[in-house]
Amino acid sequence: MQRICHTLAKNGYQVRLVGRKLKKSLPLEQYSFEQKRLNCLCNKGLFFYLEFNIRLFLYLLFSSFDAVCAIDLDTILPCYFVAACRKKIKIYDAHELFTEQKEIVTRPLIHKIWLGIEKFAVPKFNTGYTVNGFIADEFLKKYNTHYAIIRNLPVPYALPMVERQEKYIIYQGAVNEGRSFETLIPAMKQVDATLVICGEGNFFTQLKALIIENKVEHKVILKGYLTPTQLRQLTSNCTLGITLFDPIGLNQFQSLSNRFFDYIMASIPQICVDYPEYKKINDVYQVASMIPDTQTSSIVSALNNLLSNNVLYLALQQNCLKAREELNWEKEEIILIEFYNALFDVTS
Repeated sequence: MQRICHTLAKNGYQVRLVGRKLKKSLPLEQYSFEQKRLNCLCNKGLFFYLEFNIRLFLYLLFSSFDAVCAIDLDTILPCYFVAACRKKIKIYDAHELFTEQKEIVTRPLIHKIWLGIEKFAVPKFNTGYTVNGFIADEFLKKYNTHYAIIRNLPVPYALPMVERQEKYIIYQGAVNEGRSFETLIPAMKQVDATLVICGEGNFFTQLKALIIENKVEHKVILKGYLTPTQLRQLTSNCTLGITLFDPIGLNQFQSLSNRFFDYIMASIPQICVDYPEYKKINDVYQVASMIPDTQTSSIVSALNNLLSNNVLYLALQQNCLKAREELNWEKEEIILIEFYNALFDVTS
């Protein structure tokens, strides 16, 4: 979101990014756009979503804006109702197939509720964008919405000169259900390297229990939340990255996560599950060692091979250096600006 907001701001748009404040939230960094955090008494479960949506609705209702952009399904209702009441432009930014997340599809009642919200709201957002072609095609098929594709590519940066003495494997992103920690953590018992996990989420408590259960406390480092600058520096100093998702739910199977591109930008090879959207890119750039599934044995084999096979490692690393010249935000932000410029030209 910071990338999108910064790009819009530097191209003449007045932007305000609204989120929520957690007990562990890091201090806000200064950017070229406004930032606002909403305080919630509840921070998980049904009551959190109810409270956050009410607070967001009231905040938007008394805010000045020309257009509102809902980020994923959990912000779509207040954005829709305020925009409809005030006759403002509404945009949907779908980072994922929200209703197809593992933690939702495995809970029938929760899935039914979110699917109802999606069916009600998404058709009313005729203007929007998403991160890959599969999600855009799904929305077109289900709701007759024509969404642009704007991938979450990283901002290019100069690579530090590092000599990697110890071997570090990095996982960055939400520590949520469906990220294959149940098989990754046991795999670390058979891998001679340290796993660094950056982020938190709804699976964080279970993750800590898995680490203790498998007796790998000495091989797994939990960094929690990091600033974008800290995360970028840490990633660049690691040996390789991990991009894994359970195959339960279309959101995981058809995902195209930020971390996949962040590892490329850091010029570190990665182990990645062989799902369609990742395979399309890897077939072109050859930046990852792909595995057919997320079983512990597959993860162990791939990690040990990449950590010991210098020829393969250096080949993938060189491919990352080439790919980062194309798979970066400087190229992708052009699509974003064209989208917003066309939107405001049409409605001006």
